[in-house]
Amino acid sequence: MKNLEVVLARPIADMPVAADFQLVERDVAVAGAGQLLVRVLDLSLDPYIGSRLRGRHLGGVAPTVGGSLPGECVAQVIESKADGFAPGDIVAGEVGWSAYGVLDAAKARKLDPRAHPSAHLGVLGMPGLTAWAGVTQLAKVGPGDIFTVDAAAGPVGGVAGQLARLLGAKAYGIAGGAEKCALVRDVYGFDDCFDYRVEGWTDRITEALPEGQTVHFENVGASVLTPMLQRLRVGGRIVLCGLAEHYQNSTPATLPVGTVIGKRAQVLGLVVYDFYPRWSEWVELATPWVLSGELKVVEDAVDGLDNAPAHFEKLMRGQNQGKALVKVAGRE
Repeated sequence: MKNLEVVLARPIADMPVAADFQLVERDVAVAGAGQLLVRVLDLSLDPYIGSRLRGRHLGGVAPTVGGSLPGECVAQVIESKADGFAPGDIVAGEVGWSAYGVLDAAKARKLDPRAHPSAHLGVLGMPGLTAWAGVTQLAKVGPGDIFTVDAAAGPVGGVAGQLARLLGAKAYGIAGGAEKCALVRDVYGFDDCFDYRVEGWTDRITEALPEGQTVHFENVGASVLTPMLQRLRVGGRIVLCGLAEHYQNSTPATLPVGTVIGKRAQVLGLVVYDFYPRWSEWVELATPWVLSGELKVVEDAVDGLDNAPAHFEKLMRGQNQGKALVKVAGRE
């Protein structure tokens, strides 16, 4: 049986573009003891992959030219050589950018069939886990908090703001473009959203939040963090989750430490891998919210592995709306 796989066509030194990848045909790998042969249904595309491709991410070494690419997937078990799994089961795990793959059963998560499976790559997946960790475990958001988050139309920021509201806080998003801000306000239900592409956006935040925010969740980098730190209330909390604008260059992000001291701010670094052992805790909490519609699932999907490179470039350019996915195959 043959397998289609997207691999690196050349080394990546800057922002990834579609031409950096190619589609190849290979033999399907053989599952060994304790492993599952799976058919990929949905492939997750995530911003961290951009830095991982260049060996600058905490989660692993850079893939080589022609080598397999990292990617969380929802997949259907074709053959099981592990207890507790059977053909037909739907699982999630890191399979990569391929039509078929072998997954260690110990690293596979069997999915609740009630929620649509691809939610386990977004709201119930690593982005949702990231949001939950930052909002509840680090910042400990609750009633009375004023919560701000950038990249608010994305899967981490969108869940973070929705979760903050579910916990009794007011949530304000920062996003690029009127369409994304409409998604944040009208679908995710934030109290308001500020378009950073509009001149004077920081003045709008000051008008809306004259006393500032108590919590800021950072996904972008210095261009947003610096003005938001200036507006943080004394004793406020900052969750440093991502630095998307710095992933594609070698310029380090800077933090105005004098302002941090003056604000008596808590700066909380978030590495989602620390919370992987508690993933099931988040899924158990969030699944009822997903089923009831209190947590919205918004996906930006394309069909076919051949479209994965262009869709990934779109994600790297910040042009996605919601969770970026590739629909690889249908469920049998």
